[in-house]
Amino acid sequence: MYPVSPRFLQAILQSHTPVTEVKLFRTDGGVETLEHIGGSVSVDRGSTVHRTCTVQVADTSLIPRTPTDRLAIYGARLHISRGVDYGNGDRELVPLGVFRVDEVSGDVDAGPVTISGKSLECAVADDRFTAPYRATGTAVSAVTTLLRRSIPDAVLDSSAVADAPIGPRTWDVEGDPWTAVAEVASAVGAEVYATPDGQFAMAPLPDLATALPVWTISAGEGGAYIQASRGMSVDGVRNGWLIRGENTETNVAPVSALVVDTDPTSPTYWSGPFGHRPGFYSSPTITTLAAATLAGQLKLRAGIAPNASADLTALANPALETGDVLRVVYPDGTAELHQVASFSIDLDLGGAFTLQTIAAKEGT
Repeated sequence: MYPVSPRFLQAILQSHTPVTEVKLFRTDGGVETLEHIGGSVSVDRGSTVHRTCTVQVADTSLIPRTPTDRLAIYGARLHISRGVDYGNGDRELVPLGVFRVDEVSGDVDAGPVTISGKSLECAVADDRFTAPYRATGTAVSAVTTLLRRSIPDAVLDSSAVADAPIGPRTWDVEGDPWTAVAEVASAVGAEVYATPDGQFAMAPLPDLATALPVWTISAGEGGAYIQASRGMSVDGVRNGWLIRGENTETNVAPVSALVVDTDPTSPTYWSGPFGHRPGFYSSPTITTLAAATLAGQLKLRAGIAPNASADLTALANPALETGDVLRVVYPDGTAELHQVASFSIDLDLGGAFTLQTIAAKEGT
C-alpha cells in the first residue's frame, strides 16, 4: 500500500471530501492541471500493463489536430492522484499512476473528450529489440539496464529482493523487452511493475501465510465493508512448479528444483487429496539451485492463488496496490485474509469501489 497518514485512513472511513487531480505533462516541458468531469484508473496484477486510465474532460480544444498540440499522442503523460481534502487548504493526495497518453477522442462540437493512457510498462514493451539483445550481470543491474534502454531516467526500487548473478541470456530481434524484464526478475523470485508514482518496483509477491494485512475492511459502523461475493475454482491452479535452468555459456551443470505446496492445512497441499498439478518453467538466466527455488516460490504463490477468489465492494482506498494483503471481517464476524488482484477506482466523487481478490484464507 502506498504510504499514507493515519489521518488519511481514518478519514476515508467517514464522511469526507474526496479530491482528484489530473496533471498533463506536455512534450514541450509544460505542466498543466486538467479540469476533468470523470474517468477511472484500473489496476490489474495479471496484465502486462499494470495500470490503465480514462479521463473525461469538457474542453474540446484539447482534441489534438496537429502533432504539436498540447495533448498530442507523441509522448505526453498524465499524472493522476486521488485523496482527501481536510479543509482550509489542507489535503493529502495519493498517486494513482503515471500514464502515457495513447488515445484522445471526442465530439469536436459538444464533447466530452476522452483521454486514454497506460502505465509505463508499455514504453518498455513497445520498444522491441531491433538487434539481438544480451543480458548479463546481476538480476537488478540487468533489469535496470532493460528499463533504461527505453526510459533513460527510469528509477527501480529493488530493496525487497536479494540480488544475485544471472546466467547470460540473449533475446532475438523482435523480442519483447518486458518479457525479458519478467524473465530476469523471476531468477531472484521477483516481479517488476510500474508504481503509481511513475517509478518501477522489483519485489516478490507477498506470501499470504506470512504477510501482515495493510488494511482492514470491516462490516458494521465505522467499517469500510459494503458487500462481498465469494467463490472457488481449480482453473489455472498449479500446486507445484518444476523450474529448470541450463546455460551453455556458463559451463555449469543444468539445475532444477521442484517447488510444491508443503502446507498440510492448504487445500492445494501437494500430498493431499487435491493431487499433483504441476507447472513448468525454464530459463537460461537460472544457473543455481537457489535461483531455481526462488523462481519456483514466485510461480507457486501465483499458481495456488486462483483457487479462492472474491469481489469485495468497500469504501474507496486509493492507496491500495495489487498484491496487498487485506483483512476482511464479514457481517457474521468471521474474518479472512485476501490478496488484491485487481480493482478500478473512479475519478468522480463516488465513495465505493470493488476489489477482485485471490488466495483468500481464514484470518483473525
